Amino acid sequence: MQGKIIFITGGVLSSLGKGIIASSLGRLFKDQGLNINMMKCDPYLNVDSGTMSPIEHGEVFVTADGGETDLDIGHYERFLGQNLSKSSSLTTGTIYSNVLNKERSGGYLGKTVQVFPHIMDEIKLQIKNNLKGYDLLFVEVGGTIGDIESIPYLEAISQIIAEDLENNFLIHAAYVPLLRATGELKTKPTQHSVKQLMSLGIKPNMIVTRNEIALSESEINKIAMFCSVKKENVIQSIDVDNIYQIPLLLKKQKVDQKIADFLSLDLKHSDHLELSNVIDKINHATLEIKVAIVGKYTQLADAYISVTEAIKHSAIVNQVKTKIDLIPSQNISIENLKDYDAIIVPGGFGESGIDGKLETIKYARENNISFLGICLGMQLSIIDFATNVCNLKVEHQELNPKSKNPIIHLMEDQDLEKLGGTQRLGNYNCQLIENTKVAKIYQSNLIQERHRHRYEFNNKYKEVLENNGLVFSGINPELDLVEIIEYPKNDFFVAVQYHPELSSKLTQANPLFIELIKSAKKRKLNKKENNA
Repeated sequence: MQGKIIFITGGVLSSLGKGIIASSLGRLFKDQGLNINMMKCDPYLNVDSGTMSPIEHGEVFVTADGGETDLDIGHYERFLGQNLSKSSSLTTGTIYSNVLNKERSGGYLGKTVQVFPHIMDEIKLQIKNNLKGYDLLFVEVGGTIGDIESIPYLEAISQIIAEDLENNFLIHAAYVPLLRATGELKTKPTQHSVKQLMSLGIKPNMIVTRNEIALSESEINKIAMFCSVKKENVIQSIDVDNIYQIPLLLKKQKVDQKIADFLSLDLKHSDHLELSNVIDKINHATLEIKVAIVGKYTQLADAYISVTEAIKHSAIVNQVKTKIDLIPSQNISIENLKDYDAIIVPGGFGESGIDGKLETIKYARENNISFLGICLGMQLSIIDFATNVCNLKVEHQELNPKSKNPIIHLMEDQDLEKLGGTQRLGNYNCQLIENTKVAKIYQSNLIQERHRHRYEFNNKYKEVLENNGLVFSGINPELDLVEIIEYPKNDFFVAVQYHPELSSKLTQANPLFIELIKSAKKRKLNKKENNA
């Protein structure tokens, strides 16, 4: 079977959930026997997401092969239950870099290099490379129709579709706002965004509307008529409590079969039992676990999206529901933490909010609260222990570059003059020490997890911390770097240098998060029994 492509564009406004729609359809088709790949085209000029602020653009999702990518790649992986590569994230910065490098090496044989056709051709090449070896490729275009920076991608898509109409399908997602004064859903913004799309030579095969309440029959007819699509191809994505419901809601509207009919896809029968069981467990969970994420970037929930989703995956395994609160570490009040069953201190950069994170870690350690530290969270857990248990005067070199006592110091191969793509990125080995908590959790001697950091623990302090009760339970065998610490006096106090949230999938929750929620659940039930 020749590989097919499904393109997904968006109109009216950003953050419509194009990535969730793509991920949901990808999961449906994968369940029905197709080999799926996915990619995101981001129109910004950054080469990747690595230097972008999480407050501006959400978290940086790191692939196993070390790519710093858009957060939608995380959605794809979590829904599909498979790892993607750095090639799944394409930016205008990458496109222009590739073209200019080819020009400098004489790759264009003296031709005048232009946006048309050379930028278009590079975009088409990257898309087609991602299709190789797969039955179906999803291509999501970031931003909205009408953005000037998106035009090269849309022109490239127009050319791909024109070259092979039968093997390409385009879905356009558009917002249908609810005018609360009259209770009306207004279809005009959708009509205008489709008109803009068609002015670029692209006609959508399907429209997926984002709306708070269901469209009426007349509203569906209006969208179909003015947007030149079949009525049955006007699909609704109504707001839901849980994004993992969306695949089955799309299935209910036969979206997968409609696309399969158009693209002549051979689908195997699937009851999607794994998805159905997940939704069933979510709907029937009654015990609520309260989890605090104490971090720096709490202004934007997407800054910690992989962490929050990993918590949800683990809650499903433990058959509980979770209330997740993002708490700014810049003005933390310990009183605010007393009602939580679990606390997470995630990664971050810079000195803002460091004192609040240290106070949080100290509180969790001293009060036996189920605790997970991630990346900077591990480094600060070490500083807390060294300072408050071992009475050492130590510092973090990022916070004080001239420190004479850096217990956390810059890795030898790091160059602070070149920030993009130069951190320790992607999967690295971690040897687990026998009879430790993490060895029992992972049930393995050697694991691989994803990293994104420049600083590491200074091993010269290892002996004094061990003598005071801290356990170094995970070590990178190649470079002798500390990967995991645990405090065995507590029920669950674990901190890791890597990012376990990045490998968590909807139906393959990360073991550390499973154990964190399991510990919090046990603590919650014990409190209930004691208060009964």
